[in-house]
Amino acid sequence: MARSVILAGTIRCDGCCLPPRWCLCAALRPVASAVAVDVLIHRRENWRPTSTGKLVARTLQGSRTHVFQRIDPPTRESIARPDRELWILHPGGEPVENLLPRPADQPAPQVLLLDGNWGQAGEMLRAVQGWGRLVRLSQTGASRYWLRSQERLDQFSTAEALIAVLQSLGDIEAASQFGLQFELHVYATLRARGHKEAAETYLKGSTLPEAFPEFLTQLNERRRNPSEPGISRLGPYPQPERLD
Repeated sequence: MARSVILAGTIRCDGCCLPPRWCLCAALRPVASAVAVDVLIHRRENWRPTSTGKLVARTLQGSRTHVFQRIDPPTRESIARPDRELWILHPGGEPVENLLPRPADQPAPQVLLLDGNWGQAGEMLRAVQGWGRLVRLSQTGASRYWLRSQERLDQFSTAEALIAVLQSLGDIEAASQFGLQFELHVYATLRARGHKEAAETYLKGSTLPEAFPEFLTQLNERRRNPSEPGISRLGPYPQPERLD
């Protein structure tokens, strides 16, 4: 049986949160985009190394992350950017296609992603619903986020929502480059969990081998010493408090 290294007390990289054996920091390619993106991440999601909201924060230049707490949550003033129209992504919103193309006299959008499971996203939505325009994306196909099971085929990760946003707003290059970082995160985490066969199957449906041929070879060969700079023993991730 394959053994996962995602265990309490596992030594993890300070940057990508993966065990040093599967550290991805050498392959990080910051993504530039004119699209203003903020992530509201639920406090229970914030300690999870698989969070794609945190992947957005460390990959997309200019993006910002805000941690949602039930007590003392972020305010609209701390999130909304001046001279932007706030779009809150949620399946209950109006289709983004109805808002495009943007008239020249209207402010550019600021996109707020809600990062958490469906129940947590609902909790955050109730806190921010009056802040801006609710917008939904038309996403088809199956999710490439193989790290967590989805209840329905039309459910996608925060990172995949961002990819769809960038595509809808015409930033195809940023969507493509961020998509590579997302798939690399999924692949390495599958390997870190010991799911080698699933990881190899994942690669067959990805452009990662063409984009990162040398890095993938090194990733599957190298061993890093946990004492190297940039690696810390984070220990067990802090367990969230009860909400009730």
